[in-house]
Amino acid sequence: MIAQTIVPRLTTGSVGGHLRELALPMALSFVALNSYSITDTFFVGQLGTLPLAAMGFTFPVSFAMVAVGLGIGIATSSVLARLLGTGNRGAVQRITTHALLLGGLLGLLLLVVGLATIEPVFSALGADERTLPLIRSYMGPVYFGGVFFILTIVGNHALRATGDSKVPAIILTFSAVLNIVLDPLLIFGLFGFPRLELQGAAIATVIANAVTVVASLTILYRRERLIAFRYLNIDHLRDSWQQLLYIGIPTTATNLLLPVTFAIITAMVAAYGPGAVAGFAVASRLESIVLIMVFALQSSVGPVVGQNFGAGNLGRVGQAIYVANRFLLAYCFFFGCLLFIIARPLASIFDDDPLVIATAVSYLRIVPITLGAFGVMLVAVSSLNALGRPMPAAVLTFIKLFAVYLPLAWLLSRLIGISGIFAANAASHLLIGVTSFVWLRKILESISAEDQSVQGPSSEIVRPSDSG
Repeated sequence: MIAQTIVPRLTTGSVGGHLRELALPMALSFVALNSYSITDTFFVGQLGTLPLAAMGFTFPVSFAMVAVGLGIGIATSSVLARLLGTGNRGAVQRITTHALLLGGLLGLLLLVVGLATIEPVFSALGADERTLPLIRSYMGPVYFGGVFFILTIVGNHALRATGDSKVPAIILTFSAVLNIVLDPLLIFGLFGFPRLELQGAAIATVIANAVTVVASLTILYRRERLIAFRYLNIDHLRDSWQQLLYIGIPTTATNLLLPVTFAIITAMVAAYGPGAVAGFAVASRLESIVLIMVFALQSSVGPVVGQNFGAGNLGRVGQAIYVANRFLLAYCFFFGCLLFIIARPLASIFDDDPLVIATAVSYLRIVPITLGAFGVMLVAVSSLNALGRPMPAAVLTFIKLFAVYLPLAWLLSRLIGISGIFAANAASHLLIGVTSFVWLRKILESISAEDQSVQGPSSEIVRPSDSG
């Protein structure tokens, strides 16, 4: 019997209210997660520029691990939300249980492949004999902890699909606090702990993820009843994985484009020296603070769109998209301007190397002002996945990264230097943000037309008058 807490509660009531209820706890958890990300960067920065640069080289690969986890997590959320919206809750336990099995299998695969490819991968990224030993010491523990990381993502997305963002927020916040506490102990060897330096930052994260995955699975099993041991067999596994991978494969591929692009961009930046890589890492971490609310709202749009689409409430689908876009454009413009103004003093906190500061300032005065358009694209991608249409989402991401960003970055870097790389990023945000909005609008109109042909006229779904 499935717990009462997983009824499709997002199909009635204020759309804007549901988005706030989902987004605010997620934003708070992302604040906690980014705080330990910033803390990692700060403490590692105290070890010197080389360890900070080594950490910068690991970002693309770490993002790839995130991409795999998010691919399965988003697929889980999409399938569950639509099942709940239709009232077919009997399959929820099966899908959740099999999604966790799939996540665990992928984590083990990442461990084997990752450990076998550390040196060739990071050498290709531009790491040299100075940074490779540091990278090796960091990525070993990270790969071993990949299973914990992916299972946490999948479990939290299952909970969000039901409309519960508070429990995932508590879990992620606890993980962040634990990581922040462990960081200085293991990096600097305080209070009798061994001094592990850069490796200590990785081990702290693995321990935090291991503890929180236990908490996540316990809540899924005992409180939410989303895990059922009777499904730990192959009888229904094929059907479950087919549903999950229909969304998960293109979503994972889409998400993997981001770290691949980041890896290529990191290699371009590395041509300007380790200080430039360190500055790029600092700027990326600072930008991630602004992106907290963007990603929180993106995570919230999916369950609202999925449940209402499953229930046939197309007007509420469009309403959720409109409210999210309107907020993100205003929010990102404000904080983009703020980062432009305070870029130099912020960058100076992390490192006093002139190249590190100059690189970070250049990035922060070009890219963040365009993050609103990037947010519009993310809302479109999340909505398309929730609607069960992952291919347009994948195409949008591919065009942004490989048809616009990378070619333009290569060209502008040769014309105006490292700032050209950052200008290319900003231009890709603007162009694909507009494209995403137009394409999603046409898809929604097509869905509405199909619905009208079957059921008669339905409500306008593109720009509703009631914003919720």
